[in-house]
Amino acid sequence: MSERRVAVKIAYLGKLFSGSQIQPGLYTVEGQVVSDLLTTGDGRPEEWFDLKVSSRTDAGVNSYGNVIVFNTAFNDNESLLRALNAVSKNVFYLAIANVDKDFNPRYADSRTYLYRITCKDADIGRMRECAEIFRGRHDFKRFCKYDGKPTETELTSVRVLESENGIFLEFKSRYFLWNMIRRISSAIIEVGRGRAEVSDVKEVLDGREGNFGLGQADALTLTEVTYNTIEFVEYGSEPLRNRSERLFESARMETEFYGHMCRY
Repeated sequence: MSERRVAVKIAYLGKLFSGSQIQPGLYTVEGQVVSDLLTTGDGRPEEWFDLKVSSRTDAGVNSYGNVIVFNTAFNDNESLLRALNAVSKNVFYLAIANVDKDFNPRYADSRTYLYRITCKDADIGRMRECAEIFRGRHDFKRFCKYDGKPTETELTSVRVLESENGIFLEFKSRYFLWNMIRRISSAIIEVGRGRAEVSDVKEVLDGREGNFGLGQADALTLTEVTYNTIEFVEYGSEPLRNRSERLFESARMETEFYGHMCRY
């Protein structure tokens, strides 16, 4: 088997992890992926895989489509995903693409997040009016957790979506700042609930001191990371389906339990 490099789309439930990045003594997404690679890697050391991750997610944040890149000795992509899904505990390996050795997953062309609105008393019209002021290029220093990086970036799209599954805020950009979406979401919700005005939020976006809170982590999901130069291929497999079905049944039983408790 010859060495090559691949990009893989992964999904995970954020509440099971202490974030995506490896942290000593904590259970993280990267830690689980490294464990899976070591299990399927025919005795190769951790450093050989040279694992890279597209997007950092905080503890509690979910993913349908984060992207990881690593070296593999598997010649067949379908067999690789089958093997990883067979051994993994809480990470789902969904799709794969061959990439060059110098491919950097951090340089995505677009990232999309959804934030689920859990409150029931929000005015959708006011939320849409507030969401619009964030679109475009701004300095988001009041709407992020500063980590030394530049705080100016561009939101290409901010939308309030209604569907049979609920109400969501959708955000699209090439990259996001730390806690940026959760802080913006909290501001939009505060306006929707009548606790703040759009003008208040705009003044803070323009530089005035202010804070509208931090949205809950488990309401946020990274849904897609796209690259114009590569095309991912999905491979369904028995290990993936069996694990998904088992966990779905477990989640449905939990939902039924809490639905019953809500009657009291």
